Amino acid sequence: MESSMLSVDWLGKPAWLWLGFLGLVAGLLALDLGVLHRERRAIGVRESLATSALYIVLGLGFGAFVWWQLGPDAGMAYLTGFAVEKALAMDNVFVIAMIFAYFAIPRAFQHRVLFWGILGVLVLRAIMIGLGAAIVANFAWMLYVFAAFLIATGVKMLVVKDRPYDVGANPVLAFVRRRLAVTDGLQGERFFVRQPDRTTGEPAWHITPLFLALLLIEVADIIFAVDSVPAIFAITTDPYIIYTSNIFAILGLRALYFALAAMVDRFHYLKYALAAVLVFIGSKIFIADLLAIDKLPPALSLGVTFGLLLGGVVWSVVVPHRGSPRTIPADRTGREVRTP
Repeated sequence: MESSMLSVDWLGKPAWLWLGFLGLVAGLLALDLGVLHRERRAIGVRESLATSALYIVLGLGFGAFVWWQLGPDAGMAYLTGFAVEKALAMDNVFVIAMIFAYFAIPRAFQHRVLFWGILGVLVLRAIMIGLGAAIVANFAWMLYVFAAFLIATGVKMLVVKDRPYDVGANPVLAFVRRRLAVTDGLQGERFFVRQPDRTTGEPAWHITPLFLALLLIEVADIIFAVDSVPAIFAITTDPYIIYTSNIFAILGLRALYFALAAMVDRFHYLKYALAAVLVFIGSKIFIADLLAIDKLPPALSLGVTFGLLLGGVVWSVVVPHRGSPRTIPADRTGREVRTP
């Protein structure tokens, strides 16, 4: 009976594939928080790079499992989605760094915020991908809308200059501050505390700046998912491939953040490579129609994606950007943090 339940089809795949993946992710998160980072401390660059390398190896290893279990096409779609999501996450790293700087969150507390942020992402991405899969299944023409959106996004990235992200002007932050009581400063690693109400003097629950940072990071992920989810649907419509590649890429992002936050601006030309990738992925559907084929070969998509992204990284290293470095806005104490 139990064996038959594990074989039940769920979103196009046997239940055991989904349960196995979710169990693996739960184990990694438990190992991360319960063993590797049980004590509160700042994460160094060396440890960040080592942990991120481990997550990349695990992500690629899972891609090998997908290749073996579901076939070469599924494996190449997973690797393409994994690479695109990793690249799209680069700007997310910079936004997270600005959020932490604005609230003056010490490095020792940042890992806790990112950990709980990942748990939120697991749920939010599942909802968005589930909705996307349902829409595409019922309205196949939405794939063309996704494709056109990606092309427009890629072109915009190429021609429109980046605007600085103003954390203080975020409407979600303004709304929460109007509706809820917020402490004046951090309360250790706590998200909620009971303090005397400013009006009545009675004990009442307050949220802390640490929780506000977590909230804005979740909002930022939803905004970035507007690009990444259509991108992965233009690569494949398989919910299992979409979700697993997204989550494995994001799991490693938390580890890599502590190294990338200080040097993300050095990969300036990656933005243009990513813009070209989005245009390419969005164009695939229209090109396939013009060629009267079902889709472009997955190997071609994977090769072009990796080639463009690798080219952007190499060009950034070989030809350093001479423009002004992006700055992180002043935090609530008036200090300003600049990326090198």
